[in-house]
Amino acid sequence: MIRQTTFTLRPREKGCHLVTDEILARLPELPETGLLHLFIRHTSAGLTLNENADPDVRHDADRLFDRLAPEREPYYRHTDEGDDDMPAHFKSTLAGASLTIPVTGGRLDLGHWQGIWLCEFRRHAGARTIVATLVG
Repeated sequence: MIRQTTFTLRPREKGCHLVTDEILARLPELPETGLLHLFIRHTSAGLTLNENADPDVRHDADRLFDRLAPEREPYYRHTDEGDDDMPAHFKSTLAGASLTIPVTGGRLDLGHWQGIWLCEFRRHAGARTIVATLVG
C-alpha cells in the first residue's frame, strides 16, 4: 500500500516551529507498520526532527542558523529577493528538505523527545507545501 497526499502548512514567522500535530492532522490513517516520507517543496525552508518539549531549543537553533548563514555578506551574488533569501537557501540545505519516519503500531515511531520541525528561514514566507507519502 502506498498513499500520497499534498497539503500546506499555515504561514509562520521566521524560526523553528514544532509542527508534528499539524502534520498528523493532515495525514490519512497510518498503517500498522510502514514509513512516512515528508518532502517540503521549497528552497528557503526545511524539515528536521528535534526537541519537542523545550521551545528554547527551537529559539537557539534559529540563532545558530543565523550565525552559520548571516545576511548581507559581500560575497553573495543571489541578492535580488531580499537580504534573507540567499541565507535561507543555504539554511534549507543544512536542515534538509525531507524526513523519513518509521510507523509502528499505527503511530509515528518517534523518540520520546522528538518532534517534526518546520524551519522557516524567510521573514515574509507564505504557506509551505508538504508532500506526504505513506508506505505500509
